[in-house]
Amino acid sequence: MANSLRGEVLTLYKNLLYLGRDYPKGADYFKRRLKNVFLKNKDVKDPEKIKELIARGEFVMKELEALYFLRKYRAMKQRYYSDTKN
Repeated sequence: MANSLRGEVLTLYKNLLYLGRDYPKGADYFKRRLKNVFLKNKDVKDPEKIKELIARGEFVMKELEALYFLRKYRAMKQRYYSDTKN
């Protein structure tokens, strides 16, 4: 693996690990799953395949961020808006 791709993979892992702290099923569950996925793909040598996997990881990061923003939005909406209808 090229050094630049290695750095990207490590950065992706660290970012996902950081985002996993607030995962709904728990940080330990997320950490185990994340580690298993990265270990499963540790033997990939093809730079194009590595780039595809990095892109998939970045997609997962965006999805997690969207999940967290939605959860915060719903919590704020419940606090400030009444659902009662007259």
